[in-house]
Amino acid sequence: MREEILKLIPEFTFIEDTELREKVLNVWEKAMKAGGWSPDNLKKMPFTLLIPQCHISLVEHTRSVTRMCMAVEEEFRDIYGRRIKINRDHLIAGALLHDVGKLLEYEEENGRFVKSKSGKLLRHPFSGVGICYGEGIPDEVLHIIATHSKEGDMIRRTPEAVILHHVDFMNFEPFRER
Repeated sequence: MREEILKLIPEFTFIEDTELREKVLNVWEKAMKAGGWSPDNLKKMPFTLLIPQCHISLVEHTRSVTRMCMAVEEEFRDIYGRRIKINRDHLIAGALLHDVGKLLEYEEENGRFVKSKSGKLLRHPFSGVGICYGEGIPDEVLHIIATHSKEGDMIRRTPEAVILHHVDFMNFEPFRER
C-alpha cells in the first residue's frame, strides 16, 4: 500500500526528517484502512463535499496545497531570510495531513461520496488530529491540522499554520460556485 500512496502523492519524499516522513505515511495508511479506502478510491474522492460535482480529487488538492506551501516557504526564505522562522518539514507534513481526516469523514454510498456517521459528528480537523496523535505526529504539526479550517479562527496560528490556512483556502475558493 505504501508504494501506491507514494505514487499518488510523491510529495511525501520532500519531508527530510525520515522519522517524521514515516509517521506521516503511517497516518495515511492507517486512515485509509480505517475508512476502508483503496488508492483507486482516493483518485475519485472529491476534496470537498461543499462543491456539487467537485471534479478535483483529494489527492490533487493535497498535492497542490503541499506544493504551494513549499513555494511560499521558499519565497519567504529568499526575501526575509532568518527574520521569519518556518519549519519546512512541519509545514510539508501539515500540508500532507491537513485533510487526512476526510478519509474518516467520508464514505461512499451508491457511487457517491457522502458524510459518514463519524463525519456528521466530527469534522476532519478533529478526526485528523486524533489519528495523527495516535501515530506520534509532533504537536506543531497537530496545530497546523487543527487550525487549518474555520475551527482555528479563534487560535493564534504559527507561521506554518498561517501559510497552510491561506493556501488551503486558495485551493478552495476559486472552485466554489458563484
